[in-house]
Amino acid sequence: MSGADLLAILPLLVLGGAAVVLMLAVALRRSLQLTLLLTLLALAAALACLAPAVGVAPRRVTGLLFVNGFGLLYVGLLISTSLAGALLAYGYAGKRGGQPEEAYILLLLATLGGSVLALSDHFASFFLGLELLSVSLYGLISYSRWRPPSLEAGAKYLVLAAVSSAFLLFGMALVYAELGTMSFAEIVPLAGQAGTIGILLPGLLLIVVGIAFKLAVVPFHMWTPDVYEGAPAPVTAFIATVSKGAVFALLLRLFGQIDLARYPALVFAFALIAVASMLGGNLLALLQYNVKRLLAYSSISHLGYVLVAFLAGGALGIPAATFYLVAYFATILVAFGAVGSLSDPARLRDADSLADYRGLFWRQPWLTVAFAASLLSLAGIPLTAGFFGKLYVSLAGISSPLWWLVVVLVVSSTIGLYYYLRVASIMFRRPTGRELTPAISWADGVVLAGLTGAIFFLGVYPSPLITLIQAALGLG
Repeated sequence: MSGADLLAILPLLVLGGAAVVLMLAVALRRSLQLTLLLTLLALAAALACLAPAVGVAPRRVTGLLFVNGFGLLYVGLLISTSLAGALLAYGYAGKRGGQPEEAYILLLLATLGGSVLALSDHFASFFLGLELLSVSLYGLISYSRWRPPSLEAGAKYLVLAAVSSAFLLFGMALVYAELGTMSFAEIVPLAGQAGTIGILLPGLLLIVVGIAFKLAVVPFHMWTPDVYEGAPAPVTAFIATVSKGAVFALLLRLFGQIDLARYPALVFAFALIAVASMLGGNLLALLQYNVKRLLAYSSISHLGYVLVAFLAGGALGIPAATFYLVAYFATILVAFGAVGSLSDPARLRDADSLADYRGLFWRQPWLTVAFAASLLSLAGIPLTAGFFGKLYVSLAGISSPLWWLVVVLVVSSTIGLYYYLRVASIMFRRPTGRELTPAISWADGVVLAGLTGAIFFLGVYPSPLITLIQAALGLG
């Protein structure tokens, strides 16, 4: 491996080395403040290492990783999101007490796994990155052992993640049996040759099923509401962002290179999943009175919106999907950050009941503004990042033969307005006097303030982010 190869994967090396250093630091001295500081320094260093990696991109490393602008853009997004998640976890853990230092080791390992996924160019690195991410999530979801719902959520995620891995491995085996390669770069030209469809299509469909489980899209969404409800609020935010973003980056890298038009069954499968997710997620969210379960079903619909951009392809498809993911990440971090900030350490659950938010404006006006902004962005109200994200995705969809998916997007978004505005209206009602008002930590305040500003900034002035995305995608 050359020096240029090491520069290309330097962010991954920093994340892996930081996890080892943090493990030793925790063994020598237990301190939540020290652990947070080391984690933030490690994530900041990994972000800084993106600059030298960009300097040598595009570059293929050992046949397993392909470091290009697209991959590095997603690695930067995942690391930035993990940095915000680390701060949210600090505020949450500070109220809960205990010794949560090991959770930060798992956070770094999960970020490393997600980054490997974003740079994968081979089925071996794909599976290794996915398992590193998934195994770390098992521990994070079940970390609050004193909360029975957390243990239940971890067990459910473990079982269904194992099932999805089985689908993926069988699909990879069929693709290898047909083409004799596991490299993405070799799959594309071989798949284009006449007479190679055979068991290739069933293999690709099985891989789609495995990825759909990880993305929690209909009909592979069964684990989502239970895991979202049972996991600690900061971990739920991590699952909804880093985990799904890494898998979606892999989806774009693998299937973005394949001519989907040559496989009508694949196009039909993705379109069916997108429609079912957009409609099913929003319709099921109408029935929820638990905020975390509501946001879980909401996340299903939003992944359906991103699939519309993915299917659109072309010059607008991938940039639209990437912009939407950035907007969604900022929005959902604020939403679950608000849930974590309101959670009371005296109770064995998070603040996930609608009753917990009654009269919030009269108790925590600034927190109400942040949470309301996230709800409006999720609903796609103008002047928010969510509005421009949906507009961008709609433009991409209209420019493709599958324009009718945009009609479903508009109809399902209209349905979603009801439950988002229902939660927002509850926060402005007069309080009953029985609601608790936990103090908001400085870490929560920094993250919520910064991301709320980002939600409005991207809704009013999205050009800088669009330019960055287009420049990264044009790097190679």
